[in-house]
Amino acid sequence: MQTQTLIDEYGRGYELLRAAVDGLSEEELRFKPAPDEWSIHEILVHVTDSEVSSTSRMRKVLAEDEPMLASFDQEAWTARLRYDLTDREEQLELFRLLRSGMKTLMGHLTPEEWRRVGVYPDLARFTFEELLGYRVRHIRGHLAQIERVRDAYRQRES
Repeated sequence: MQTQTLIDEYGRGYELLRAAVDGLSEEELRFKPAPDEWSIHEILVHVTDSEVSSTSRMRKVLAEDEPMLASFDQEAWTARLRYDLTDREEQLELFRLLRSGMKTLMGHLTPEEWRRVGVYPDLARFTFEELLGYRVRHIRGHLAQIERVRDAYRQRES
């Protein structure tokens, strides 16, 4: 995918999430298809936590020379950070702001900066552009997950 296409889709992440949940009731947002699956509410909070972590990694790649990048245990975060009690609207606003700030920064990057590299503990190496592609795919995956949860709720109701 071309860099500008990635930037554009990345920049639409908030609007895509909003459109996916527009008009859903609180019951639909809190519905869990199975005890070990996430509700749409939890998905939205996770997406923001992931964005906080990923924004930090992306900025680190731009600012430091081949920095070490850390992942996070999403299941532990969901359970221990009380996603069920988290204000979804605050989280979505934080997501919007993080994406907006990063998109602005990306508009000023040089070709060399797009190729800067970060390294994970397993020694996997990713360029800034590859990290951006992952962020785009991450939202796509969660939009599909939201659709599956919404469909499961509606099938239960019929």
